[in-house]
Amino acid sequence: MDTAGTVSPAQGSLGPAPNPPNNSGLGGSNLKIHEYQAKEILAKYGVAVPKGEMANTLEEATEVTRKLFAEGAAGVVVKAQIHAGGRGKGGGVKVARTREDAELYAKNILGMQLVTHQTGPQGQKVQRLLIEETAAIDRELYLGIVLDRATSELVFMASQAGGMEIEEVAAKDPEAIFKESIDPAVGFGAWQARKLAFALGLKATQITAAVAFLQSLYKAFIETDASLVEINPFITTKDDKLLALDAKITFDDNALFRHPAIKALRDTAEEDPLEVEASKYALNYIKLDGSIACMVNGAGLAMATMDIIQYAGGSPANFLDVGGGATQEQIEHAFEILLADAHVKAILINIFGGILRVDRLATGVVAATRNLHVKVPIVLRLEGTNVEEGRKILAESGLNFQVGETMKEAAELVVAAAAKAGA
Repeated sequence: MDTAGTVSPAQGSLGPAPNPPNNSGLGGSNLKIHEYQAKEILAKYGVAVPKGEMANTLEEATEVTRKLFAEGAAGVVVKAQIHAGGRGKGGGVKVARTREDAELYAKNILGMQLVTHQTGPQGQKVQRLLIEETAAIDRELYLGIVLDRATSELVFMASQAGGMEIEEVAAKDPEAIFKESIDPAVGFGAWQARKLAFALGLKATQITAAVAFLQSLYKAFIETDASLVEINPFITTKDDKLLALDAKITFDDNALFRHPAIKALRDTAEEDPLEVEASKYALNYIKLDGSIACMVNGAGLAMATMDIIQYAGGSPANFLDVGGGATQEQIEHAFEILLADAHVKAILINIFGGILRVDRLATGVVAATRNLHVKVPIVLRLEGTNVEEGRKILAESGLNFQVGETMKEAAELVVAAAAKAGA
């Protein structure tokens, strides 16, 4: 019953205002928040959500459970709060009809290592719960708002196939997903909301409430600079009410300078420790599963670098984007982060010097290699501003760097070095 993944056809962010330098410390991606946080935000915009509270401890969970039953709840749902879908299938969502069952479920779920299709086999430790009243569900539907990069417009999606992974619905029956593109100059009109409400097969008595619900959802998306809002399932109840039974919101981190309260919702315990460490130094780091570490400047170059490593027969262990103005201190921290991964057997540094001059990068690499006593092989491919000066610095360092003239040559060199180091 919980939100599964993000949705097709497009993932991305709305950029309604000029983007400042990325100082959010979120690695140039999107800020994820927990379900209980998403529901708190949506409720402020008038989106109806079930009554419930978050609990960090078993004592708090017991208190919330007793409060809900005392207020007349017919049952409660105990839901693990982690940044992953598939919680129900993994045992992280339980429905309790009695207070005793609810307290038992809370005890079992809180602190468990919850494994879902999105956490990987290592799972994610459950450190908080959302406990909310059950709803008398009549129908389970789906709502979502994302940016369609093909049209450069937001698209509001709705489907009668709620409670399912929307990717599966799109693959098996794309006509089951209804879409309304939103002209940024006009916004999401009431007529569009009515079209979606009728497409969902709602009762005539529910249409007015549905229009208000959908427009509130859109307003929340715009005013919080969200990159995704997803309600799965969006339910109707047996007494004809409409509720966001589950909610997922991610935010464009380039806009977080406008939303300090949202930025404060970041839960670093849900992130890879090395990614958190990198964010402290304005470095963008993503951990992968291979053996070759990648230091680059620019996300596009990172993608190309990982592709060509794969093409040469290797596998990236991560990529770390040092950006356009890295200092020697940042480069040293970058090496520390790359080398903290025990799976790394070699490092490929692929830099196109523009704002970040190649000689400055080379000086930082030499200093970091000496100061950190780097033992793994380092291969570099350098182009751009002051490239000859940079290559000279490397050559005169007395250190055993390998330099590839092209990306292809550098990839082949690093793959061979990683294989030899791992032999």
